[in-house]
Amino acid sequence: MVYMIMEMVVNHSFTLTTGNGQWSRLPRLKNGVPQGSVLAPLLFNIYISDLPTTVFRKYAYADDLEIMHADGDWQAVEGVLTKDMATVGEYLQTLKVKLSTTKTVSAAFHLNNMEPKRELKVNFNNETMSFRCEPNYLGVTLDRSLTYRQYLESLRKKLTSRVALLRQLAGSGWGAGATTLRTATLALVHSTAEYCAPVWCRSAHTRLIDPAINALRIVTGCLRPTPADNLPILASIQPAELRRNGATLPLGRRAMEPGHLFHSALTRPSSAVARRLKSRHPFVPAAQQLISFSDNSNIRAAQWADHQWNAEWADNLTRLRTLIPDTGAHTPGLTFPRRAWVRLNRLRTGVGRFRSCLYKWGMASSVASECGAEEQTVDHVVLQCPIHRPPHGLHGLTVLGDEITEWLLNTCPESSAVKQWIKEELAQTKEEPVVERTRKIPPVLIMSPNFTRWKLVRRTLVDFQRKSHCCQDSFMYFSK
Repeated sequence: MVYMIMEMVVNHSFTLTTGNGQWSRLPRLKNGVPQGSVLAPLLFNIYISDLPTTVFRKYAYADDLEIMHADGDWQAVEGVLTKDMATVGEYLQTLKVKLSTTKTVSAAFHLNNMEPKRELKVNFNNETMSFRCEPNYLGVTLDRSLTYRQYLESLRKKLTSRVALLRQLAGSGWGAGATTLRTATLALVHSTAEYCAPVWCRSAHTRLIDPAINALRIVTGCLRPTPADNLPILASIQPAELRRNGATLPLGRRAMEPGHLFHSALTRPSSAVARRLKSRHPFVPAAQQLISFSDNSNIRAAQWADHQWNAEWADNLTRLRTLIPDTGAHTPGLTFPRRAWVRLNRLRTGVGRFRSCLYKWGMASSVASECGAEEQTVDHVVLQCPIHRPPHGLHGLTVLGDEITEWLLNTCPESSAVKQWIKEELAQTKEEPVVERTRKIPPVLIMSPNFTRWKLVRRTLVDFQRKSHCCQDSFMYFSK
């Protein structure tokens, strides 16, 4: 082990190569460790483990060292930080470690709105350190009052672009399978949306990252009016709040160990924790509540999250609960073809291209069913309709045999609803103004995964009088 470490820290050299093939001389490095190695952060932490005692608190992650001091007086904070920075500078000079002055900045976090632009004046080597109102630490942007709004706004833009990338993989009747989309959602969207979640998940601005729920709509193929709490069950992905609590729980358990920075704060009664604003939900009260909920400290956080999800789902009394009794690792029908999977989920949620929904969206003249029933709802289709009733009724949608797959692809009312609406719209084009016809396309379907096809239908209706042959071509394309 010692020999391997010595091989890492000695006899290092490097060379530079130009574009025309010229090589520089071979200088040797007298200090440092190879960048990107696994042992490099550990060796660096051992090297600086004897940092001198200072007034401020020290936080370190690999080679990123943060110092903090809390006081109600600005001059007191500046004096303590200037003095302790000189102590740290002398220590680093002794170890022959150079401090990066360009990356070393000062920041102030407070709720004093009387001095929102007050800057710290901390000196180091007879120079005033640069001050940043919104510093970035380990990829998270920190603002003055720790609301994390700036970070969540940038995170929203990143999630929106990644959801748009997923939208190119599948539509309502074509594209990748649900298993592939689920894996891509976990890798592209949720991994980004949950980075450092225990830090910012209690912010009042977490609603800014709601576009992440659109990824679940792509996986399940559900329309926008579908209740958002049904999407995690259909996609077999835990709800965002539960996943964040599952990431906070192990940090709280670790802080309960003696010697931890937050040990004294977590062990004191929750009523003794001072809070200035009711809108703030800091880490300590949230961790105390999660630890009290998880009675067995030996259970893993992932298992605790699964247990909580199953307990919450057991109290659900909707139709979806009867079709999917457990929140298992894979929702039944996850391996179905894309078109069958989408229609199955719309039957489960009750939001789809049925007469009751189409009439509400302005896409049908009445709610009557083809079989003569007064209203075509999902319950009517599944239980009573003599034309569209699935094999074995509601039990067939629970068992999901081969007959159900064939029915979803060919006999389900979703397969003929839109074609019927297009025929009705094309039949009325000679009687109504063009402007009035184009307003009938509801926004809820324009923003659905079928955006390209709905855009084609909209353009066809507008240009009907000028190019009548386009209507027939677009209808044939849509019916494929």
